Amino acid sequence: MDKPSFILRTPATNKGTGFDCEERKKYGLRGLLPPKVENLEEQAERALTQFKSFASNLERYIFLNCLRDRNETLFYFLLGNNLELMMPIVYTPTVGEACQKFGNEFRFAQGMYFATQDKGQMREMMNNWPNQDVDIIVVSDGSRILGLGDLGTNGMGIPVGKLQLYVAGAGFNPSRTLPVIIDSGTNTKKYLEDKFYLGERHPRIPDAEYYPLVDEFLQAAFDKWPNVLVQFEDFSNDHCFKLLDDYRHKYLCFNDDIQGTGAVILSGCINAFRAVQIPLKDQRLVFLGAGSAGIGVADCIMSLFAEAGIPEEEARKCFWFVDSKGLITTTRGDTLTPQKKAYARSDYNHQLKSLIEVVRDVKPTAIIGLSGIGGSFSEEVVREMAKHVQKPIVFALSNPTTNAECTAEQAYSWTDGRCIFASGSPFAPVEYNGHTFVPGQGNNMYIFPGLGLGSVLCKAKHVTDEMIITAAKTLASFVEDSEVVTGKIYPGLNRIREISTKIAINVIEKAYEEGMATLPRPESIEALVKAYQYNPSYNN
Repeated sequence: MDKPSFILRTPATNKGTGFDCEERKKYGLRGLLPPKVENLEEQAERALTQFKSFASNLERYIFLNCLRDRNETLFYFLLGNNLELMMPIVYTPTVGEACQKFGNEFRFAQGMYFATQDKGQMREMMNNWPNQDVDIIVVSDGSRILGLGDLGTNGMGIPVGKLQLYVAGAGFNPSRTLPVIIDSGTNTKKYLEDKFYLGERHPRIPDAEYYPLVDEFLQAAFDKWPNVLVQFEDFSNDHCFKLLDDYRHKYLCFNDDIQGTGAVILSGCINAFRAVQIPLKDQRLVFLGAGSAGIGVADCIMSLFAEAGIPEEEARKCFWFVDSKGLITTTRGDTLTPQKKAYARSDYNHQLKSLIEVVRDVKPTAIIGLSGIGGSFSEEVVREMAKHVQKPIVFALSNPTTNAECTAEQAYSWTDGRCIFASGSPFAPVEYNGHTFVPGQGNNMYIFPGLGLGSVLCKAKHVTDEMIITAAKTLASFVEDSEVVTGKIYPGLNRIREISTKIAINVIEKAYEEGMATLPRPESIEALVKAYQYNPSYNN
């Protein structure tokens, strides 16, 4: 490819109408662009107008990804300056629809794909990645995409979108990010029969083949990039806990569905508990859903009890977990995973088979939904809860929006405007009885960009529980007491760079405190963070 074509066709170098007269002459671009020279702000204004002109969110998603594929700087400038508007497009909920239609809408390859046919060749394949240095990899096997299930290779939209948020939210350099799919098959019949499906066409491989496949990928990645951070994303419950347990003390890695979700909801709980003014030992927490996210959240909340000096045995008495079979107990007669066993109740001789039965029995102070089942917080459930507590904590956290356990409007209406509400996907402000309620969003984006940035910059050996809890507490501190009493438990996402920077600084401090940081301690951690952060500009 000749030099002018290369510059205009390469997203990292293309400025479009942003090339000035001298650059057009230097690079042989004269006549290849309209005469007017525009700055980045003018280009972004046009791009925002184009974005708003599309009729559907999927069209907006496609537009943004096409923009990224032709002008990376403009894309990240636009995204960073319109994050609250565009985050629901580049990530949840729209990314879910985009993943479901990934094969149909495929336009341009992003990231890397490692499939069963590549066994024994992954390290060699990594040399094909064009960028020499990679700081962060987000990897998924597509087995549990949001609340949509097994999407196979179609799940690539998740690592791509997640890394876009790492760039916009924390300032990772986009050229040093790598989205990855490990294709181990899919059990979803419609994709195996879809002529546009781009993955391998076979059922998911058995564990005896699966775990060595993932292990080969990780060995290859850390051999190629020894200081990289790997984030596990949207792995199914039957694999995610084992993968985290096997590798968290071997490599620099974490699972955002378990630990990132746990941290962001821990932060919301810290502020919700501030709002309701009920002592920690008197909280009664009912969880609907006992998968990776639910257990991850509970494990993080347990840290508050430990910090308060409440023994673990006593703390676990404040938790009730409900799955598809009802209340999880040691006596209900089925085989429990180790994660469920940790929260199984031993004080029930009778079986409660539904959420409403549990709510009537427990009279919870909080109900936390991570079930993936839309509408499962029914009016009966929420009103029953509201009978027994002045300020009910209602967290309907399942993604995408259609899978939320209830809507914000329902929660405020059914509790007469008394609840402390948070969701996983965004909801618009709610008008109720003359008051405007702004729903909180327990969005992992509050946590993972800063946690990841801090872990990378100090070259941490591992991502520890204390580093994750530090991130959660830092986020909670961004909400003032005067805001908490009004029911606000999360800061605005428009502050995400500020939040991520502070989280990164505090995570690095904690890493040094724990002996996890391998980088010689700098004179200023804040200066280290800010010197690294990418800010989209044509002057770089």
